[in-house]
Amino acid sequence: MLFQTPNDDTLYQALLDRDPSFDGRVYVGVSSTGIFCRLTCPARKPKRQNCSFYPEVASAIAAGFRPCKRCKPLAPEANGDITIQTLTKALEENPAHRWSEGDVARMGFDPSTVRRAFKRQFGITFLEMARLSRLRDGFTTLSGGGKVIEAQLDAGYSSPSAFRTAFAKLLGLAPGKLAKDPMLKADWIDTPLGAMIAVSDNTALHLLEFADRKALPAELKKLTKAVKGNIGIGRSAPTKQVEEELKRFFAGTSDQFNTPLVLHGSDFTKNVWDALRTIPAGHTKSYSDLAKEIGRPTATRAVARANGANQIAILIPCHRVIGADGSLTGYGGGLWRKQKLIELEQQYLAR
Repeated sequence: MLFQTPNDDTLYQALLDRDPSFDGRVYVGVSSTGIFCRLTCPARKPKRQNCSFYPEVASAIAAGFRPCKRCKPLAPEANGDITIQTLTKALEENPAHRWSEGDVARMGFDPSTVRRAFKRQFGITFLEMARLSRLRDGFTTLSGGGKVIEAQLDAGYSSPSAFRTAFAKLLGLAPGKLAKDPMLKADWIDTPLGAMIAVSDNTALHLLEFADRKALPAELKKLTKAVKGNIGIGRSAPTKQVEEELKRFFAGTSDQFNTPLVLHGSDFTKNVWDALRTIPAGHTKSYSDLAKEIGRPTATRAVARANGANQIAILIPCHRVIGADGSLTGYGGGLWRKQKLIELEQQYLAR
C-alpha cells in the first residue's frame, strides 16, 4: 500500500522525535496556531491535545490549516533536509569539483548517512549526482559548438576514454558520433527530483526522461535509429518551453503542459498515453480502470506495458497509475519519484 498510517499516539511520539521516516507521509495540524507541519519540523513542539494528523497536504488544507513557513510542507521533502540542502548548494557553487567522501566528512557529515539520504530522496548518491553534474558541463560545451576535448575538460575528466564511457552510458552513444547539424537535439534540464534529458526537434518534444533511468540509453538508441543517426546536443524551442513549464509545476503554480509532443508508439500505445493525459493532477487510476476507459477491459497487462513504454515523463503522467490495491507499482524513474510526484500533486487537488 502507499502508506499505512499508525495511531495518533505513535505519530505524536514521531513528532517529538522528529522521526524522518514519516516525513512527507504524515502531517500535523496544530489547532493553537492554525498551521500544519512536517513531523520533522524544528519548531517548538505543540501539546498533544492541540495536534491532529493528516495523511496528505490536501487533507490538512481542507481542515483549515495553513502551511508552516519553517518546514515548508508544500515543498518537496528533500528541501527540508539540512544535509541535502547544504551539499546540493555546495555542488551548485562548485560543480566542477571532483567530490569525494573525504570532502563530505570535512564538511561535518557522515558519508554513510549522506549516501542513504541522497539514495532515499534521489535514487542516486551525492557522489553520483556530482558526476552527473560534471557531465552536464560537457553537455553545455557540446551544445555551444565546442569540441569533444573541450567538453571533456569542462566536465572535469582527465581521461578521454572515461569521458566517452560516462557520456555513452548516459546517452547511449559516444560524443564523437553526434551529428553536427542534428534533426533531434538532446539537452539537460535540472528539476527538484533530479536531472532530466529532453530531446526535441524544432517544433516538438520527442523524449523527456530522468537522466539516471536505466532504459534511457535504449530509448535514445531507438530515436537515433528512427532519424538515421541525425541526433546531437543542443537546445530547441520545445526544450526551452518544457523547462519553464516544469519549473512552474514543481513550484506549485501550474500543472498545465502545452509543449507540443511527438509520440513514438503503436496506435494502442498512443491511446493509452492519451488516456493518461486526461488524469488530473492529484488523482490516480489503476491499470484496470485505464483499460476500461480505452474500451479494452481485458487488456490490463497491455496497458501496463504501454504505461512502462512512456518516453515523456511527467507530461504524460504514467506516475498517476497505481495498482488495484493502491500499491505503488513499477515506475521507470524510481518508486521514490513516483511517491514524490503523487505527494507534490496533492496541492493541486487541494485547490
